Amino acid sequence: MKKLFPIYVRIPVFFALFFIALEFFIDSGDRPAFIKYPILNLILLIFILILVAVELVLLATNKVLDTLLTDEQRKAKELEESLPITEQAFFKNIMQKLTRTRKIEEENDLIMNHNYDGIQELDNVLPPWWVYLFYICIIFSGVYLVRYHVLGYDDQKTEFDKEMAAAKIQVEEYKKTAPDLMDKDKVTLLTDAVSINAGKAIFQTNCVACHKADGGGAIGPNLTDKFWINGGGIKNVFNTIMEGGRAGKGMISWKDQIKPSDIQKVASYVLSLQGTNPAGGKAPEGDEWKEEGATASATPATAVDSTKTK
Repeated sequence: MKKLFPIYVRIPVFFALFFIALEFFIDSGDRPAFIKYPILNLILLIFILILVAVELVLLATNKVLDTLLTDEQRKAKELEESLPITEQAFFKNIMQKLTRTRKIEEENDLIMNHNYDGIQELDNVLPPWWVYLFYICIIFSGVYLVRYHVLGYDDQKTEFDKEMAAAKIQVEEYKKTAPDLMDKDKVTLLTDAVSINAGKAIFQTNCVACHKADGGGAIGPNLTDKFWINGGGIKNVFNTIMEGGRAGKGMISWKDQIKPSDIQKVASYVLSLQGTNPAGGKAPEGDEWKEEGATASATPATAVDSTKTK
C-alpha cells in the first residue's frame, strides 16, 4: 500500500481533505474559509506538521522493526517488496485491510469457549471499515450538534426558505423594470418621442386596415374622439389590445403577435391621437370616457355596434 501511496502522495491527499472539511463545515460566503479566517492557516500548519511527524515516527518505527527481524524474515520481506504489485494482489490487499479476515485454517485460533448446542462462536474482530465509519459518524454528529444546535447555523430548511425569499424579492424587482412582463396593472402612459414613434410604426403596420392611418376609424372605431367601447385610459386601451375586444365581433387579441412592451407603446400612441379629429372620422361609438374615472370599470357599448373595439 505504501508503495502505491508514498508520503509525498498521502500528505497532499490529507491536505486536500482538510480544505474540503473547512469549506463544508465553515460558512465563509463567496470567499474561501482559509482567506476569510486567517486563524485557519495556523491550524492548517499545525495539521501538516502533525502529519509529517506521524510519517517520520512510522518511518523510524519501521526501521527499528527491521533491525529486529531475522535474516530469513528480512529476506522474505525484501523478496515481497521486490515483487510487482498486480491488480489482483492490490485489491486483495485492500480487502484484507478493510475486513481483517482470517484464513479458514486459522479458525481453531478464533474459537471461543462458548458452546450452544454444538454451535461455537468465533472471536472475529469488527471490520476496520465499519469501525472507522462508526468513528466518522460520531465525529460528524459532534460537529453537527455544535454547528446547528450550539452556534445556531441555519439548517437546510432555513437556508432554503431564505434563498426562496431572496429569489422572490429578486423576481419582484425584475418585474418592476422588465418591460416584456408588462401587464394592465403596471402599464403606464409613455410620452417620450422615441416610444410614441415606435408605437406609431407598429400601429401603421398592424392597425391601419381597421382604424385608418390617422386613427379616424374604418371597420374599427374612431380612436381620436372621447368615446370608447371598452373604456379609455392607458390601462383599458392596453388591455383591449392585449386581450382583444368583444367576443365574436371585436378586435382580435394581439398578445401573441406583439410583445407587451410594444403594446404599451401602441396604446400610448393611440392615446396621443386624442383630439386630432381627422377629416372623415367615423361617428363616435361607445361611451364618453373621462380620465378622472380611469379607475372605474368601463361601461359596455350599447348605442352603436362595431366589428372592432377600442
